[in-house]
Amino acid sequence: MKFKNSNVLITGGASGIGKIMGRIALEKGANCLIIWDINEQNMADTEKELSAIGKVKCYRVDVGDVNVIHEAYTSTVKECGDVDILINNAGVVTGNKSFDKIGTNEIELLIRINAIGPMLVAREILPDMLKRNRGHICNIASAGGMLGNPKMSVYGASKWAAIGWSESVRIELQEQKTPVRITTIAPYYINTGMFNGVNSPIFPILDPEKTSAKIIRAIEKNKVFYGIPFGFHFIRFWQFILPFPLFDFVFGKVFGIYHTMDNFVGKK
Repeated sequence: MKFKNSNVLITGGASGIGKIMGRIALEKGANCLIIWDINEQNMADTEKELSAIGKVKCYRVDVGDVNVIHEAYTSTVKECGDVDILINNAGVVTGNKSFDKIGTNEIELLIRINAIGPMLVAREILPDMLKRNRGHICNIASAGGMLGNPKMSVYGASKWAAIGWSESVRIELQEQKTPVRITTIAPYYINTGMFNGVNSPIFPILDPEKTSAKIIRAIEKNKVFYGIPFGFHFIRFWQFILPFPLFDFVFGKVFGIYHTMDNFVGKK
């Protein structure tokens, strides 16, 4: 899917990799960058900065609220035109508590924003893409949705859900023989501040600029699934090959993944 002359909608697009991907989309000739976010100050700053490159339109949207989504989409189409590329990027992480200490509100927030949110946004936009026989949806999940990890059980569950849903819809579109495509992205921790305090002794924390560029290229190449770094594509393989005690030892002790969240701080 080409970005040139396309209308690109990015949820959570006012900061982090969402903002970087928006900038890259404009640099590639996107007709309009549409940002859905909840942080009004970030949106104002981003619109001011990126408007020097191309057309930017921001809307305050809670991706977990179906009514707000519908109203925002109606305004988006009226003011910007049809959405050609949707990047479901909005997400939250709430802390590093073990599951027995997580409150009900935290559970509901994580599932609502990380799992239900992308579904609601895509369900609003996908029918129009199918009618036009044009469109691409990119769902930013997480490597945490491919590997169980202590102190991020509900976050991981929300991303497992996102991956399973995204893959299922991809197959549905494939069987419908429509040119509309879906790309699922599963990145490791990205150095945007969202996972401040994470300790990863073996796998390096991902660079936001490079990761954003890789995601954009994945969309352009209509990739089905893209794990970042590439080694995470083989997690399922090793889970199948290794007995669970040995798998836990290799990934938990040797690679240190099971302790990455021990000193997590995050950002407000």
